[in-house]
Amino acid sequence: MKKFPSKDEILKWISENPTQTSKRDIARAFAIKGAARIDLKRILKELEAEGHLEKRRKSFRDPESLPPVSVLVVNPPTPDDDLTARPIDWHGEGEPPRIVVVEREGQPALGEGDRILARLRRLEGDGEFGYEARLIRHIDSTKRKVLGIFRQTAEGGRILPIEKGSDREWLVPARETGDARDGELVEAEQIGPRSRMGLPVARVVERLGDPTAPKAISLIAIHEHGIPDEFPPEVLVEAERAKPAPLDGREDLRDLPLITIDPSDARDHDDACYAEPDTDPENRGGHVIWVAIADVAWYVRPGTALDREAYRRGNSTYFPDRVVPMLPDRLSGDLCSLHEDVDRPVIAVRMVIDSKGELIAHRFTRAMMRSRASLHYGEVQAAVDGKPNARTAPLLETVLKPLYAAWHTALKAREKRAPLDLDLPERKIVLDEKGRVVSVDFRERLDAHKLIEEFMILANVAAAEDLKKHKSPLLYRVHEEPAPEKIDALREIAQESGFTLGKGQVMHTRHLNRLLAQAEGTEHDELINIATLRSMTQAYYHPENFGHFGLALRSYAHFTSPIRRYADLIVHRALISAHKWGKDGLTPEIIERLPEIAEHISMTERRSMAAERDTTDRYLAAYLAERTGSEFTGRIAGVTRFGIFVKLDGTGADGLVPIRSIGREYFRFDPEEQSLTGEETGLRLTLGTPVTVRLVEAVPLTGGLMFELLEVDGKPLPKGRRSSRSGKGKTGRKAARGKAKSTGIRKKASRKRSQGK
Repeated sequence: MKKFPSKDEILKWISENPTQTSKRDIARAFAIKGAARIDLKRILKELEAEGHLEKRRKSFRDPESLPPVSVLVVNPPTPDDDLTARPIDWHGEGEPPRIVVVEREGQPALGEGDRILARLRRLEGDGEFGYEARLIRHIDSTKRKVLGIFRQTAEGGRILPIEKGSDREWLVPARETGDARDGELVEAEQIGPRSRMGLPVARVVERLGDPTAPKAISLIAIHEHGIPDEFPPEVLVEAERAKPAPLDGREDLRDLPLITIDPSDARDHDDACYAEPDTDPENRGGHVIWVAIADVAWYVRPGTALDREAYRRGNSTYFPDRVVPMLPDRLSGDLCSLHEDVDRPVIAVRMVIDSKGELIAHRFTRAMMRSRASLHYGEVQAAVDGKPNARTAPLLETVLKPLYAAWHTALKAREKRAPLDLDLPERKIVLDEKGRVVSVDFRERLDAHKLIEEFMILANVAAAEDLKKHKSPLLYRVHEEPAPEKIDALREIAQESGFTLGKGQVMHTRHLNRLLAQAEGTEHDELINIATLRSMTQAYYHPENFGHFGLALRSYAHFTSPIRRYADLIVHRALISAHKWGKDGLTPEIIERLPEIAEHISMTERRSMAAERDTTDRYLAAYLAERTGSEFTGRIAGVTRFGIFVKLDGTGADGLVPIRSIGREYFRFDPEEQSLTGEETGLRLTLGTPVTVRLVEAVPLTGGLMFELLEVDGKPLPKGRRSSRSGKGKTGRKAARGKAKSTGIRKKASRKRSQGK
């Protein structure tokens, strides 16, 4: 057995290896195993008691030294104009070491009190400074911030926060307004204690101008929905300390020609794939498909600041002009991203499908890969369609065509399974360099998109099945079948449109697909697709498996996007534990909290969806604001007691036609049929009816659109007898109320007569 290290040797190791200071790291360094770990624990406690070490969670460090990445506060200027800083976190005896900040050309100017994340290097000798610091990032997350509308006052100003439910204003002293103008959207930070009126006092730190301006739109949604958009300093410190994962203990897949296929503007690449014909004579016509996913679990360990922040965010949130990521860019855009020609750690699955596309075998492995190319959907599709470019030409025969061959085979099983086949084109908001909307386009839906989608579904199924086999706890992606009353409502809409949806049977996706096929190519196509979507339940995460109705799958788990979804990180940890790949798998605490985690990340997903939807609405309202008074065609997308919602053709923008503005008669609302019917003219407004409207109002700050109804199904509105202003005659709403009242009296009298018998 190797000689047990002395206290001095342990201290020297910690000093020389500041990023590997957990008890496990120290034990590994000195080959301490078994019962000897108890002695190591005793010595570490003694060093801590003697003041030589400081325990920080599960690691130790020398309190007289600073970690290589630290959060610093910039000091006032020195007489020699040296830029110096002090550490926020210092537990040594006496004064902290002096730190000189080495400025680089082009970096932002730093001033007294600024907080920065910096990389430190110890300076040898007896010089004036103990460390030099080089700026990584300028941060200041300790001050409370607010986004709101600035209102000028005689004393300075006030800020009205835009967050829903926040009715408390902020006071802004005259010297802290930052020259903000009345009505501008501003970002401010709290300064000093509350005012004597109990209101927080703020300083304007950025003028964002017109609240309807492009730069403000996504910021409003971020604040309104409470999406965390600034990483705490300790999270950034952990991310900057991360090092590339070693090959040790991993399967070497670097010779496998895996590639990534993503949107052209993607900054991170968390999945790669490769396929080839299966050479097993027992599986003629089958294929081997590899899917490799970034090993985020290697970097985001349970209980760390990175893990807590990833859990808090739950997922990344995507806006037309920005992304609020789940992980800092050091991980999401660098170490965890499967960039071309660099080694990256992955958890990969080798799947075998037969000639009918059925998944007949799979094997998971913790591996190291090297991407052959980072391609985008358009260039992959062009290559397969006969127009390769310089990047795709060398890969066409060996990589791309085998991928498409495997996908075509996998489609056979998909068609047999018959997942819900909705056709709802996704709209894409196109911005110019200043963030203004220049167009609203339909996202292309290429075979390359469908290929990647199908392979990711296969990998997710394999993960769920693998963990079920190992009897491992995990989070399933659950999509329960629709409620009977929702299907009944869909059936009514289908019948109104001239289609059929069978009754008295257990509902399967193939029944809904038959309805969608009936509507395809007709004027009711979009209506039936929207109505079918609305009949579905919302998918969520749960530790128990209730199946996935929409995909027609018995077991399904999210495994393929751990950079942007916390659920996938949980599944990765479950695989690590199930296959005994390391100590960074599921902990007993995580397993106990799985129901709570599932509920939380289901909420954060809904929160992001709502923020993304609101942002799209605001961008569309800003885009249409200059076209107030213009006429548009569209279809009725919603019917309520107070009016109809119209979805415009082309942009897909939704707006309200108030019932008070529709004709001159009383309308009867039928919630079951989702219709409004005019009492006098018989005008019937139902879902999917084509209409022509005039844009009356567009409010970018809220995303609200107001329309005036001009035509229904190509015909002008019929004129009722009611005069909305004259009040002459008992017509319209009053007549209807009178009629209802007299009918009620007759019914009441009839009931009394019946009771008297």
